[in-house]
Amino acid sequence: MVMFKTKLSQSRAWEEFYTLKLMHRHIGAIAVLILISLLSSWSGTPDRHIISSCWEGFIWGLADPVINLDCLIGIVAIGLLSSVFVRGAAIAGCFVLASILGIVIHIFQLNLPGIEIAIAIYTIVFGTMLMMPNQPNFIVLALVGVSAGLFQGYADAESIIGAGMMPLIAYIIGMTLTLFAVAMSAREIGSAMGMGEINRILPWKISIAGFAFCAIGIVFLSNSII
Repeated sequence: MVMFKTKLSQSRAWEEFYTLKLMHRHIGAIAVLILISLLSSWSGTPDRHIISSCWEGFIWGLADPVINLDCLIGIVAIGLLSSVFVRGAAIAGCFVLASILGIVIHIFQLNLPGIEIAIAIYTIVFGTMLMMPNQPNFIVLALVGVSAGLFQGYADAESIIGAGMMPLIAYIIGMTLTLFAVAMSAREIGSAMGMGEINRILPWKISIAGFAFCAIGIVFLSNSII
């Protein structure tokens, strides 16, 4: 009996070690993406890209969601918030599908006004949700995620105006992969930090991240209004 308990404790220790190591990898990957986003913002990456092939469309599809810092923060925030729920992956999935729909809306030349302002506002909203002591409502978070995804997809589509059908499809595939990878990585980080615990209280580290996201959103909102 004692030997069984010892093996069980060792198994739990290894499981906790693996979870912690995996969380650090996800955090490192997202930190690198944020650094890339900052460098892209400082270097003045052009909003529109010349995409002449499927390969270029795929590469830009991978890059565009993380080039703009406010868009990247929105993806990370929706991933963190989705980790509160057992079926939270559906929220991240709806966000990604809404982003694709936003591209389609732009292709059909349907106008969504105030794109930059809307994205900045959603960044502030997500940050505020992360600072709340208790978890947000599932339906509310899903609706906010869908709305934010529409504007994000519309904003990304502005960079591929004039691309052919096959490069456009490649772009959507690349963008989908990036959105899912970042959102699910953030979800894993949130789960490892205990956001899905029974007490349903958001950890203080997540609240600090929410404060930082709000600050970033306010900066982008002020720049958009000016």
